[in-house]
Amino acid sequence: MIPAAGDVQPGVTCKLVCFKLVEETRYVFKGTMNTNTPSPVEKMIFRGTNAKPGRHISVSPQNSTMCHLAYGRIRLDSAMPSVAFANGERETGLIVLSGRATVRTDGKEYELERFDALYIPRDAKIEVSTIGEVDIAEFSSDVKGNYPLQVVRYAETSKDPGMKFSAGGPGSSRQLNMLIAKNVQAGRLVAGFTHSDPGNWTSWPPHEHAKMLEEMYVYFDMPEPAYGIQLVYNNTDYPELVTVVRDGDAVLMPSGYHPNVSVPGHRIAFLWAMAAHREVEDRQFGVVNIQPGFQQGGSGLEVGRK
Repeated sequence: MIPAAGDVQPGVTCKLVCFKLVEETRYVFKGTMNTNTPSPVEKMIFRGTNAKPGRHISVSPQNSTMCHLAYGRIRLDSAMPSVAFANGERETGLIVLSGRATVRTDGKEYELERFDALYIPRDAKIEVSTIGEVDIAEFSSDVKGNYPLQVVRYAETSKDPGMKFSAGGPGSSRQLNMLIAKNVQAGRLVAGFTHSDPGNWTSWPPHEHAKMLEEMYVYFDMPEPAYGIQLVYNNTDYPELVTVVRDGDAVLMPSGYHPNVSVPGHRIAFLWAMAAHREVEDRQFGVVNIQPGFQQGGSGLEVGRK
């Protein structure tokens, strides 16, 4: 049984399982965790995740509020042209942000260009290389099932109105691109990217999906001086997390509404990755709860649903 928020006393550590993330996050934001426990902000905001060459995992269930999702970056060039790793019990999604890469796995070779994606099942050995420079986002999630490897070509998905579409209206118009979603058979992972028009809000109207999916945003293609402001909150009167975000930052959403906005003259662009709490069953895009008072017109995500 989950205790009511009022029953939790300051200084008491709430050790809750993944399916109780909504309640856990509310308790953390209210300062009810033990004072020796890292603050929620330290486990929800990760700065400059694209700064290091090679392969670096910045976010994992061990150092964050995520139960399933992990995220890292693979940056290769002539000084470090290749990396090799095994993904163990984690399904993996690779998304090329710039450059070109060759990925070898399961005895086969795949050539990837900008915004191409590759879904790789668990228990795989993976080698990534380039003859120039490449920047790749790596997302993964623990799974029990073994699902088929699949290459996703952006040249194809960008022509599919169910995979690339516009959402929002005046002040909130943006483009959504689904990469690892209804087109890919997977256990938990869903991923793609969004970019706004300059000065606009995205993830608007505010919505949440914490009972089914945890999520993170990774901001990219936002050269200086561009920045945005990201909110994550359960308290609709006074949001618990409001932070500036820049290129390479990552913000996690274990629960709560999570709109953001770009500064005038610049767009906000971000990768979004989600992991279903119940493998396969909860892996549904666009099934959200809209913040009360903002329900007019729907979420704008209906086009991307299964």
